Amino acid sequence: MPSYVITGVSRGIGYEFIRQYSNDPNDTVIGLVRDKTATLRKVSEDPDLNGRHNIHIVQADVTDYNALQAAAAETAKITGGSLDYLIANAGLVTTFDAYDPIGTLGDQPEMLTKTLRELFDVNVIGNIHLFNSFLPLILKGQAKKVITISSGLADTVLTNRYDLTSGSLYSTSKAAMNMVVAKYSAQYKKDGVLFLALSPGMVEVGHFKDVTAEQMEAVGGMLAKFVEYAPHFKGPITPEQSVTAMKSVIASASIEKGHGGEFISHLGNKQWL
Repeated sequence: MPSYVITGVSRGIGYEFIRQYSNDPNDTVIGLVRDKTATLRKVSEDPDLNGRHNIHIVQADVTDYNALQAAAAETAKITGGSLDYLIANAGLVTTFDAYDPIGTLGDQPEMLTKTLRELFDVNVIGNIHLFNSFLPLILKGQAKKVITISSGLADTVLTNRYDLTSGSLYSTSKAAMNMVVAKYSAQYKKDGVLFLALSPGMVEVGHFKDVTAEQMEAVGGMLAKFVEYAPHFKGPITPEQSVTAMKSVIASASIEKGHGGEFISHLGNKQWL
């Protein structure tokens, strides 16, 4: 009876994770969210999920250390004191750095500083506290897998080869988290814990629905570079497609196969699209 804790399950990729994992009644699926009431309502109104008693929604903001500690204690009561999988999906994507290159962002130094601090609070520091809060349960689990949802935009090789300028601050926070994953792996690999950073691919979750014509031009330029990188690329994939692919990678990844501390894609390699 595998157990899962997934952060940021109120929508998008996180919601799809609880949908797919809870499809097996033998799985215990615990979703961490900032707004428990709204998420419980969403699940209760979902005809696919409202009858699944293996879904548990726990309130915790990843930037609140005490809330994470309380969530870990609540999880222990649900699972009997252990945890097999921890999936750090919750993350902040900002619009400030989504379209303009980093040098241009420097024209607004206060906003740049504010945005980068917010990104690190959620995407890096929050996940460090998440890991530390739940590691005692993971160490008692069977699978012992800790997965961080990263981004192909954090790959320096891809960035340099195609001169990708979009999402500079977001990419920086994800690149930092990739190193955090490697450092945790260096410490806990000997205990059989797999730490892995996993890119979900380019997923359609509504990030570009309110863009201006000028911003869409920047998006078009980025997509053109994506096609150059991956000629088969036809546009963003759905959360269902992404999670289906990531589940396969999560299931097969292991320390023995050399995945400890690695940063790979939903395809199980360094192909990001």
